[in-house]
Amino acid sequence: MSARAILPVLLLLSFICSCRGQLRVGFYADTCPDAEATVRSVVTDAFNSDVNTASGLLRLHFHDCIVDGCDGSVLINQPDGQQENRAFGHQGLRGFNVIDQAKAQLEATCPGVVSCADIVALAARDSIALSNGPRYEVPTGRKDGLVSAISDANNLPDQDDPAEVLIAKFRAKGLSEKDLVLLSAAHTIGTTACFFMGNRLFNFRNSGGPDPSINPPFLQKLQQACPAGGDINRRIMIDAGSHLRFDTQIYANIRAGFAVLQSDAALYSHAATRPIVDSYLRSPAAFPGDFAAAMVKLGTVGVLTGSQGEIRNVCSSFN
Repeated sequence: MSARAILPVLLLLSFICSCRGQLRVGFYADTCPDAEATVRSVVTDAFNSDVNTASGLLRLHFHDCIVDGCDGSVLINQPDGQQENRAFGHQGLRGFNVIDQAKAQLEATCPGVVSCADIVALAARDSIALSNGPRYEVPTGRKDGLVSAISDANNLPDQDDPAEVLIAKFRAKGLSEKDLVLLSAAHTIGTTACFFMGNRLFNFRNSGGPDPSINPPFLQKLQQACPAGGDINRRIMIDAGSHLRFDTQIYANIRAGFAVLQSDAALYSHAATRPIVDSYLRSPAAFPGDFAAAMVKLGTVGVLTGSQGEIRNVCSSFN
């Protein structure tokens, strides 16, 4: 990454250090010096087996943070099935096995030291790097949460939300319109299921027809890939033509009417977010550093540190 790209990240890290004294880069340097290398190794092995692991781990981190903060609550399984990851908006989450594998290795070498919440944040960072995205430092020191409730995830950002609703939901977590646009660019890698496309392709806003913002030839391709009454589990590229490469192509697709997800298309329909999309198409060199800074900021949402929370022995269960 260039010096220009690194600067926003360094500035944000300075901000984080000033407001969250117990969250810092290199938190495990003395207590578990190989923690980050262990996570990176596990993620790399998983990525080499399935490149879609990267998008899954990136989405897992976002979904963990955007509910009640980056506390690993999305990882919990409970006998009554009322845990957070059973919420409708969490459907299709993947990567739990990668987190569990990293945790098992860390418990073997540094028992009771590295939190599951930190493993999720580190795995997302490593997934971005493996996809040729920006490399950045992750402040660590998060503790794992003690609550995981399906009801807490009732207000997740949704792919069908209009831009003003997405903006409001992000603001509620301390994230700006710029953060919304940047974090949405995570869709530059990975796929989505036809399950999420039905309304947009066939009954947009209860109109009985498709979203008029979709480029007409592209609409035909999407409807052929995800026909009404077809296989809802079929997966399609989110960033057409660039779904394995971390870049700004997602913004070009949004501007041209080739956005796959409605939440991405919505960014170009709102006066607050459209200029931000355009700015990264004019100055793509600014994107890597700004995206990394937005990821670091996301990773500070609602964190537990110090005497708060716990360090789980197993990521899917409270101690």
